[in-house]
Amino acid sequence: MTVRTDYNSINVSIEGSVAKILLNRPESLNALQKEMMEELIGVLKELNRDSEIQLVVLQGEGRGFSSGGDIKAMLTIDGHEQFEEFMILISELSSTLFGMNKITICSIHGAAAGLGLSIALACDYIVAEEESKIAMNFIGIGLVPDGGGHFFLKERIGSQKAMQLIWKGEVMNGQEAYGLGLIDKVVAEGRGAEEVNKLVSSFLSSPLKAMLETKQILRASQLQELKAVLEKEQESQWRMRQTEDHQEGIKAFSEKRKPEFKGK
Repeated sequence: MTVRTDYNSINVSIEGSVAKILLNRPESLNALQKEMMEELIGVLKELNRDSEIQLVVLQGEGRGFSSGGDIKAMLTIDGHEQFEEFMILISELSSTLFGMNKITICSIHGAAAGLGLSIALACDYIVAEEESKIAMNFIGIGLVPDGGGHFFLKERIGSQKAMQLIWKGEVMNGQEAYGLGLIDKVVAEGRGAEEVNKLVSSFLSSPLKAMLETKQILRASQLQELKAVLEKEQESQWRMRQTEDHQEGIKAFSEKRKPEFKGK
């Protein structure tokens, strides 16, 4: 096994044709900030160019997969230019992961929320532990999903259910997410890694070249739609950042209370 140690926010290990990426900011529940996203984009592109790699597994260190975008980091964004740079990173991460010419698997335990859920949904196959806390909860701070959240939800559960799920922003456990069709496999608490290893073994004994051909055929048209959605999300997110409801949502989040939205 080869273990890469030249990253600050992620760990990467490679064994044969399988690469495992571990989000490694457990102190912040693996919240996605600029450095982590840059490192993820770089390693995903590198792995995509490696013809020996066939499977990529995405996991989170500590108590959860990812709590989403790093709100503290986002609060330091000053002006439209910095905001645009941040959103471009988000879009590049989602489209790179979704378009990989590898089989991608995401293993969820604990939190997979907001942008963290969008990134999970960009993978081909999602395994979640039954006590996971899964939420597309941008609405709680007066924002819309980003990272392709609208597109990925629509692909998995249809537009109508996706819209209602986004509006509610409720936290689901693994069983509830599986019932909706958001994830592909739910397992007992603490059994996620074991299930992923079984899945990897199953894929390695399958005709992977044929599977990847099917993926590329389907992704060819989907990628164009995803990129269009990412552009719309970026435009909408900037508008929502200017609203009173967003300011109230952030204030309530900081004060650990329920927000009082006014639709403004």
